[in-house]
Amino acid sequence: MKSRYHTSLSLGAKAVATALFFSGAPAYAAEVETEACDKSENIECQSQEAIERIEVHGVKSSVYFYDTSGDKRRVADLVDTPQMITVLTQDQIQESGLTDLKDILSTQAGVTLGTGENGNAFGDRYIIRGHEARSDVFVDGLRDPGMTTRESFATEQVEITKGPSSTFAGRGSSGGAVNSVTKKASTAYNFGRVDAAVGTDDHTRFTVDYNVPLTEDVALRINGLIADEDKPGREGISSERNGAQLSLVYEATDALSFIADGYYMKADDVADLGSYFDQDTRKPIEDIPVYAQDSDFLSSDVSTFTLRTEYDISDSLTFYNATRIGRTENGYITTGMSGTNRAASDVDAPGAETLTISTHQGRQDVEYWNTQFNLFWNTDILGMENKWVFGLEYSDESVDNGLYDIVNNNATNCIVDGRRGESGAYCIIDGNGDEVDNIDQLMGRTYSKGASDAIYNIETISAYFMDTVAITEEVELFFGFRQDSFDYTNDTSSSGNGDILYDYSDSMYNGHVGLVYSLTEAGNIYASYSTATNINGGESDLGASCGYGGLCGTPEQVLAADPELVENIELGTKWMLFDDSVMFSASVFQITKDDVMESVGDSYSTLGSLNTGKNRVEGIEIGMVGNITDAFSIQLSASLMDSEVLESFNEDYIGKKLSNFADESAYLQLRYEINDMFVIGGGYTYQGEMYGGQPDTAAGYDPENDRYSVVVPAYQVVSLFANYNATEALTFRINVGNVLDEEYWTAAYRSGSFMYLGDARNANLTATFEF
Repeated sequence: MKSRYHTSLSLGAKAVATALFFSGAPAYAAEVETEACDKSENIECQSQEAIERIEVHGVKSSVYFYDTSGDKRRVADLVDTPQMITVLTQDQIQESGLTDLKDILSTQAGVTLGTGENGNAFGDRYIIRGHEARSDVFVDGLRDPGMTTRESFATEQVEITKGPSSTFAGRGSSGGAVNSVTKKASTAYNFGRVDAAVGTDDHTRFTVDYNVPLTEDVALRINGLIADEDKPGREGISSERNGAQLSLVYEATDALSFIADGYYMKADDVADLGSYFDQDTRKPIEDIPVYAQDSDFLSSDVSTFTLRTEYDISDSLTFYNATRIGRTENGYITTGMSGTNRAASDVDAPGAETLTISTHQGRQDVEYWNTQFNLFWNTDILGMENKWVFGLEYSDESVDNGLYDIVNNNATNCIVDGRRGESGAYCIIDGNGDEVDNIDQLMGRTYSKGASDAIYNIETISAYFMDTVAITEEVELFFGFRQDSFDYTNDTSSSGNGDILYDYSDSMYNGHVGLVYSLTEAGNIYASYSTATNINGGESDLGASCGYGGLCGTPEQVLAADPELVENIELGTKWMLFDDSVMFSASVFQITKDDVMESVGDSYSTLGSLNTGKNRVEGIEIGMVGNITDAFSIQLSASLMDSEVLESFNEDYIGKKLSNFADESAYLQLRYEINDMFVIGGGYTYQGEMYGGQPDTAAGYDPENDRYSVVVPAYQVVSLFANYNATEALTFRINVGNVLDEEYWTAAYRSGSFMYLGDARNANLTATFEF
């Protein structure tokens, strides 16, 4: 396959080409000459081609395939990148009917959701190819730290990188990483778009996207969001979103440009911990009542400012810097439910089965700043074309984790048996087996902000280089190396261990090498090897809770511990089909994670080592995306994987599957344009059976009955959509989610005490007006 490097354009041409990524409305670019020309030799011709594509790229002609990454450091086209990367375009996301990043990612093959310790409801928690990725979320190539609610109203595309990505991402990224590419202003076009939606479950959503050139050198882009809805099928479980992003571009000269944007998003939700796993029936409890209390909340308040500077030093040398400062304030108080029996001393119904509710809570404030410098150098060495990237990065992340002081003002209404004997409880089922009145006011909670229990800070300096080399017409080589040096502190406090300060420093070294061999102009095969490193206590929200990614061991043991090491071997093939409008990819891979830090409690004192675990994930993944014909589009991802614990301090874990891991998963979205007025389409999600447990270790197992303790059943979800182009400016779209109205569960806590519910059937109607 002929090498497909990003072309180095003048700044004006780049701005026009950038407009290709701003889908969603027909853009009106400046008039240009349209006579035929050879784009390989004429930069204005490339600009002309970009404008022509912009004119047909809008809500009436959705684009499902981008051939390049939104991360500037990935200088080769996706088809020539020796790694599986799934790119979800804005058009595909909008037609799917999904808006939160958590929901968007959960449909994709190889990605599952997890729960957190104590019903952690801070925000999104992803697992990619069996490995934690909640701290491996990036926005425009910069890490987005902490756990928060992430929305797509200002997102241009979402990229899911599969396999270790530490050369790009730094620490973590064992199974992959997620990068959201934001909408940015451009001087190349003028357009506006308003979307207004109503639907079942009190769904309302209003968004605006408006790009306007203010002068020849300055442009402004405004994105706004107002949204509110109940969770489908769960009246009283709600989500409210209000957000805005302002992006300003200034093209100072043909060689120098600046893009600044400010982002704000406020989420006010009432979260739902769903059902629980019944050990007798071996199934989650179905058709449960809504038991949230009127004091429940889940809030995220996100503010960021980003400045990007790009300067073309010469035709072959480009400097790029991105700097971001950000703050998020997150907090939740939510209610869990579990099944038990009333105690013998209960007055109303001794020994009767009942449902009790409990409180789960936490808060997290995050402040961070990050700056990344990149130097791109295109040069010939020994007659071979090289695309060098040299980078330096500095980040400072501070996270204040804490609790709320909560008072239950209402008296308990039942007595139940527990681990500590009989105690008063709040039962939502009365002595006659009926639901009690006014469940949402049963506890009568009041609360105030409490003390901090973990104050986390990590300061990191990173240096890296990468090169993409065209060795011959058929062979391309990619290689990269990265060093991350960090200073880490975590001041933790708990009732069991008291106040403990963890303080240590270390350096990590990771690399990536890939070879691509073009079989024909249309297809290639590739081989790739990459590494990743996880540090002790790398998850910012968990303090010294080892089992879910917090610190393991005493401060002295942490100093002696090794980081977790991850290696990935991948063989794959990629093909451009249907006149280069569809990309097909397939790979086989093996991810091995060694020196895993396991939660062994007091056993650390006798083991003398924290690095007692090892696991492996092997699998096959395929993907297909693009336009099979002018009228028929597809986005497909499917994976078949197997996981196994290879080593553990607990011999019973060896040979078991990893927790929160689905062997089979698939997603298919189709779009068919019947004629100029009507479009139909739909999506299909399948996820195989999973088992609950702690991250990076064996799923909970019942040796007495020789079975996994907590089972998340396999599920499939079908959705449909249809578009009606009423006029040149007005389009209507209807989305029906979960058409079959299947009750399904997406994740389970390790004990099975709560299991997240998927959305019931729902329908929304969206009107889009372009101007």
